[in-house]
Amino acid sequence: MKKAFRKKAMDYHPDRNKENPKAEEKFKEVNEAYAVLSDKNKRSQYDRFGSDGFHKRFSKEDIFRDFDFGDMFGSQGGFGGTGGFPDLDSFLSGHGFGGPRTRKGKDIRQDFYISFNEAALGTQRSIIVELNGKKTETTFKVPGGSKDGSRLRLLGKGQPGTNGGSPGDLYLNIRINKHPHFSREGDDIIVNKEISPTEALLGTTVEIPTLKDSKQLTIPPCTQSHTKLRLKGVGIPYNQGKKTGDQLVRIIVKYPKKLTDQQLELVHKLKDSGL
Repeated sequence: MKKAFRKKAMDYHPDRNKENPKAEEKFKEVNEAYAVLSDKNKRSQYDRFGSDGFHKRFSKEDIFRDFDFGDMFGSQGGFGGTGGFPDLDSFLSGHGFGGPRTRKGKDIRQDFYISFNEAALGTQRSIIVELNGKKTETTFKVPGGSKDGSRLRLLGKGQPGTNGGSPGDLYLNIRINKHPHFSREGDDIIVNKEISPTEALLGTTVEIPTLKDSKQLTIPPCTQSHTKLRLKGVGIPYNQGKKTGDQLVRIIVKYPKKLTDQQLELVHKLKDSGL
């Protein structure tokens, strides 16, 4: 594999193709392909997510991190007086191939906080970033089902390039604020519902809040505390919104801190009856 990629890289090396402005991009594409295929983890991610999904998760710097140009080119790295293959920064910026060239702008990485509902259902938000001292507003979509710590890549929304180079990208690390009632378990939503001992014994119907509205839930007689009952199809959307998780209602039987004399008498009667 290395031999085949090395031949392609030599064919497109910028110092051998000074009259072909597209050669450098082809040269970088060849090296990127080799960097991915020669790394087991990157190759696995590429096979799993495809080209578009892979490049949303990995920047150029990520792809070439720990890539050994010397291993790829050996002693033949230098052409046209370069005296050796350029380092990673020079390679990505276009320097090292016969003098300064266009330079890609730097990527920007920062956390971005959204609510539990926004993460679950998706939303459109905007963020203000500072680019070369100038504040710029960027609008973007957060897909439904986003998880805490997931990353959005906004192409070309990073720092401007130099000498006509393309701008960097903006990477947003999605952080989700806690919900006062809901928690998440995979694509399901968990919510607690307190009921009284008599409601647990006799059964009841209660109203349960969901992401969009509320639902009626029937609690059967003799339900035990911490039993989970399921509301289907009102959880977190997934598979690009084609499917939806469920909402699990955890029943909490709440006992009073103190009984009245009448309640105490009735409880003793229940005890005497064998309950």
